Amino acid sequence: MQKNIGFISFRIAGTDGVSLEIAKWADVLEERGNKCFYLAGELDRPPEVCMEYEELHFQHPVTKKLYEQCFSQKKRPEKLTGELHKKRQEIKKVLYRFVKKFKIDVIIPQNAVTIPLNIPLGMALTEFIAETNMPVIAHHHDFFWERKRFLTNCVWDFINASYPPHLHNIQHVVINTSGQNQLALRTGISSTLIPNVMNFEKDPPGMDEYNKDIKKDLGVEDDELLILQPTRVVQRKGIEHALEMVSRLDRKSAFVISHASGDEGFEYEKRVRDYANLLGVRAIFVDDIIKDQRGTTEDGRKIYTLQDIYPYADFVTYPSLIEGFGNAFLETLWFRKPILVNNYSIYATDIKPKGFEVVEIDDFITDKTIQEVQYLLDNPHEVERITEKNYQLALKYYGYSAVDMKLGSLLANVYGKKELYKCEED
Repeated sequence: MQKNIGFISFRIAGTDGVSLEIAKWADVLEERGNKCFYLAGELDRPPEVCMEYEELHFQHPVTKKLYEQCFSQKKRPEKLTGELHKKRQEIKKVLYRFVKKFKIDVIIPQNAVTIPLNIPLGMALTEFIAETNMPVIAHHHDFFWERKRFLTNCVWDFINASYPPHLHNIQHVVINTSGQNQLALRTGISSTLIPNVMNFEKDPPGMDEYNKDIKKDLGVEDDELLILQPTRVVQRKGIEHALEMVSRLDRKSAFVISHASGDEGFEYEKRVRDYANLLGVRAIFVDDIIKDQRGTTEDGRKIYTLQDIYPYADFVTYPSLIEGFGNAFLETLWFRKPILVNNYSIYATDIKPKGFEVVEIDDFITDKTIQEVQYLLDNPHEVERITEKNYQLALKYYGYSAVDMKLGSLLANVYGKKELYKCEED
């Protein structure tokens, strides 16, 4: 029997990690015969399956002001308490309208009761879940204790109650073993581990008529290597390490950074630009023509997607210091490209043991690092061997089949196996 699934988050749009994982989960759930609906402050899904409430977005002026008050002081003014409760009531009414409008059977909050970017949303969801007894699968990407900026606040009571709520009708899902261990240690909540995935069951898009001029449009010359940094420009991405690597290759290279700074400020971007100039690296920031979908800019230039760049990349850098999992790592494996990876904690504990072959660093570039990269650039047959091996490992551990099995189990906990598969049998 078809179930109506309701995804709820701050935004469900673009190429941020949470939005991407929502799309993947929706693909798997709809393949099972279910229908998916979306509630967020920003949406890019079809309007007939969406309900938008702008104040759910953490960048909405009202939400942002409340956030800044919550995380800038240790003593909470009485007025702030009243404002938080008032907004909680408003959002809770929206939740009831969303569930009623689309006849939702199961809700899946995506990071909304995990990271306290919108405290009233977390409060409202907790109360709504307790009041309705509705089945819930809470998908947790970034816990508040993983970010230093959340540790000074005046809302510990709300955080302890709602991030995440400990209610019997919620099944919790985490994306890495560290989150699973810490969730159990801090709250006593058990959880299911579902890592980030890619659709490794099908081949990635490749070179085509549309993207054949992408190197020229990016400003990459024919005799240059295209070294791709497929991330936002934020401090935890460790882009300095990639710049040092490129500078020491002693080859004509263009270092292409695909995404902008986003919502974390522009100071680090200035640092990256200055450091690239200092090292003599030609860093190209291309976020103006790399978007979620193909199209045309106002001045008539082609807009490409990140998936248009990958086929033309000679090497990919991913020197992140901290990651919840690593979508860019999976994308690189999907496109069968060689990659440099920093040994960040989740990679070390969850990904590395699977046996992937990468150029690995431990927070700094060494002579050995450069030798390994040079060897791969000079030996395409070796690149072909390791990238095919990495692809097959990724298919085994991080394909859609892994999500399908785990989500099927979670839904069967609520509806039973026979009820769950009735739509497939029909």
